[in-house]
Amino acid sequence: MSTITVGLDGSPESLAAADWAAREAQGRDAPLRLLRGGQQMHYLYAPLAGVPAPDAVDAQREWAAYMLRETESRLAERHPGLRITTQQTEEQAVPALLAAAENADLLVLGSRGLGGLAGFLVGSVALAVVARSPRPVVLVRAGESAADEHRPDATGTPSTATPYREVVLGLDLENPADAVIGFAFESAQHRAADLRVVHGWSLPAAYTYGAAMDAGLNDELTEQVRHRLTDVLRPWKDKYPGIEVREQAVVGGAGRHLVHASRDASLVVVGRKNRRSPVGGHIGPVTHAALQHASAPVAVVPHD
Repeated sequence: MSTITVGLDGSPESLAAADWAAREAQGRDAPLRLLRGGQQMHYLYAPLAGVPAPDAVDAQREWAAYMLRETESRLAERHPGLRITTQQTEEQAVPALLAAAENADLLVLGSRGLGGLAGFLVGSVALAVVARSPRPVVLVRAGESAADEHRPDATGTPSTATPYREVVLGLDLENPADAVIGFAFESAQHRAADLRVVHGWSLPAAYTYGAAMDAGLNDELTEQVRHRLTDVLRPWKDKYPGIEVREQAVVGGAGRHLVHASRDASLVVVGRKNRRSPVGGHIGPVTHAALQHASAPVAVVPHD
């Protein structure tokens, strides 16, 4: 049975992530685990000591336990029947979240919104986890609500009774990873939502001088890219016949196109290539752009 884990630190963004994770878990009929790692709260440090005072440590543990209980109670009231467990660990946030990801199908984290601007302010903890997690990670910004995932009603009013907004997939045709494509189709199916697939491409280096101005060549290459995109997606559309798929091959980097598409999306799905490196993982430019600027939750799916 799939499990969804959400990291909690009591911040507004982590509480928004918990709400999103609860809705996702209920939609998937999956259990939800609330996890609090052993992050230190700086205002509880003893003056000049450099380490937390014993009473500060106890106060932090008590606060964390209270926060977990309150969040569990609130989610249970909003989502009757949802199976919820809590876990509090003394381990620091990044290793605690990475360890939790090993035993979860999905890890959900919060990211601070950029004030009036659409997008995330992705902290060092979230970036470190996204870059190294063995499982998909979803980042949810503060202020995200259930109605944001749905289309507005006929009067333009936000609603949770309307159909879901589309799922947007950023697809790399040079490495069309099954894990990433499958996650996007599954997410669309759970939501009974349409799927928009965005692929960004550029003219080959051999054509960038002179020939790039040839409109006929440009049209020919564009058609070739569209055919490749259709060929890659064909078996997935056969597997998920109920999903309406819109294919979008765009010239230039996919990042800005994904950010634009995120304005009318319930979820943006991007990939991250696993890198066997002693210094940890790496987040590519398209994924980084989506994480920093998308206005919908972003799922980062690792793949080989």
